[in-house]
Amino acid sequence: MATATVHPNIALVKYWGKRDRDLNLPSTGSLSMTLSDFATTTSVVFGAAQDEVMINGELATGLPASRVLKHLDLIQPDRAPARVVSTNNFPTAAGLASSSSGFAALTLAALKALNIDHTPAQASILARQGSGSASRSIWGGFVEWRRGVKKDGTDSHGLHIAPPDHWKLNMVIAVVDQGQKSVGSTEGMLRTMATSPMYSAWVSSWQKDLDGARQGILDQDLEMVGRAMEASTLKMFATMFTSSPPIRYWRPASVAIQDEVSKLRKAGINCWWTMDAGPNVKVLCEPEDAPAVADALQHHVEDVHTLGVGGHPVVEE
Repeated sequence: MATATVHPNIALVKYWGKRDRDLNLPSTGSLSMTLSDFATTTSVVFGAAQDEVMINGELATGLPASRVLKHLDLIQPDRAPARVVSTNNFPTAAGLASSSSGFAALTLAALKALNIDHTPAQASILARQGSGSASRSIWGGFVEWRRGVKKDGTDSHGLHIAPPDHWKLNMVIAVVDQGQKSVGSTEGMLRTMATSPMYSAWVSSWQKDLDGARQGILDQDLEMVGRAMEASTLKMFATMFTSSPPIRYWRPASVAIQDEVSKLRKAGINCWWTMDAGPNVKVLCEPEDAPAVADALQHHVEDVHTLGVGGHPVVEE
């Protein structure tokens, strides 16, 4: 048995689209910030009477359970039956990156329980095959996920850019809707790849955004990071809006918060917004500006969280 507690991450430069679906290889590189406070805790016990998956206190069946068990088969094909118990302290499947911490925690707990030696990069490659964003939650702080070029995916894994204490930033999250998304991320990616005329432009333009965000993190330049982050987000959603049928995760409150961030910047507060595949908005800012940002967002939603830069996973037997 082993237990892993892992923080989710929010992509500052986005991953959207796959160059290989089976291996979960991305069409673009990406870069993220690990979040504090939000976490997934997952325990894996091998040698159970039969396979069983519990998620947030309920017995998982169907696709959620099969994804977990398939991932354990990937880690050890001849494994014994397993009992998996996983709990999030934040909404699941609502565009708050629960899959990033979920599959990273499952990977690390299973590797520990099976006594499989591994490097962080090897763990990242395994986690990636459960959920692409999970490849970045193997570390705290700031992490780049390399697109890679090899067909077998061995060069597509996380790369630790900076530790949690490198830069004190806050991400203020406005929860527009805690419910599950109407279109899952994988379905959305495949649809945009197949039908959006903007998809090729998205794939050809990501490198500039990633290079800018990476340099901004190393230089602690929030405006540089923010400009790259907003550009990446808008281009990603352009592929969704122009897919057939269109994918529209945004809600009226999502747009209102984007406008609010623009107003805050004009008033002298250095803050920048991003969104993932869902309606919720995340705003990156300096800690001294976080109270003002949170107050402004609370005019549009009831649920606002102010999080810092998260630490590394904790794995225990």
